[in-house]
Amino acid sequence: MMTPQHTQTSETVDAAKPDAQCLSPNPSTAPQPSDENSLSPHYRTIQTFMKRKTHVGKKAEAGLQSDFAHFFVQPNLDAIQAMDIGGITNLRELFSNPDAPLTFEIGFGMGTSLVEMAKNDPTRNFVGIEVHEAGLGNCAFLAGELGLNNLKLISGDAIALMQQLPAAHIDTLQLYFPDPWQKKRHYKRRFVSADRMRVVERVLKKGGIFHAATDWEHYAHWMIEVMDSLTAFENVEGKNSEGIGNFLPRPDFRPLTKFEKRGMEEGRAIYDIMYRKV
Repeated sequence: MMTPQHTQTSETVDAAKPDAQCLSPNPSTAPQPSDENSLSPHYRTIQTFMKRKTHVGKKAEAGLQSDFAHFFVQPNLDAIQAMDIGGITNLRELFSNPDAPLTFEIGFGMGTSLVEMAKNDPTRNFVGIEVHEAGLGNCAFLAGELGLNNLKLISGDAIALMQQLPAAHIDTLQLYFPDPWQKKRHYKRRFVSADRMRVVERVLKKGGIFHAATDWEHYAHWMIEVMDSLTAFENVEGKNSEGIGNFLPRPDFRPLTKFEKRGMEEGRAIYDIMYRKV
């Protein structure tokens, strides 16, 4: 495993867990996340993720070995475990072709779909950010098996990272099957909120794409409502007769994920949304 050089305490997260209760598909009946200053210290304590202890399999353990260290932006295992993003201020300079289109994926899980996308489009650079070491290690291992040179991985908080990146830095931002945070008191943790999407707006290039997918109907309609409220974005599929943004037909370029398969097996519909920065 990569040799630790120093120790840093990882971020504190809320111990509350989302439940599996059913919610109304109409998010307008529920309170919206508060419109706090996204750069304030108070806002940054409201995290969109929970770093749970997960089993690290053999592939994931191998992926955290020094042989795969070149896939990680952080210099050592200690920084990965601490989710230390200090000094990461430019994603493009991580690649030999910094002018290539840049895709940034938030919460890539075990990394199978991210690796497949990077393999299928070698002309594009990909950066994935995740908080679980099992996913980070597994993704690095899979990328190493294919010998990819257009993929880099980061352990940490995506919102905090984007706040320290240059403006108009990213071409495409992907958010596939994020935690739906189903309890009303946890809605403030949902990644798609007006505040967080303003952070996304800043780092996306003009014409840049925000693409999200979920198998939770309430969150899907919530996403549409939030995105339609932001004048900086337009729905790629246009709007319906009621002026509400349309969902995107499932794109061929998005590989089937584990969470998507699980949702389909449990009888849930899959919703894709795509918005362009204007």
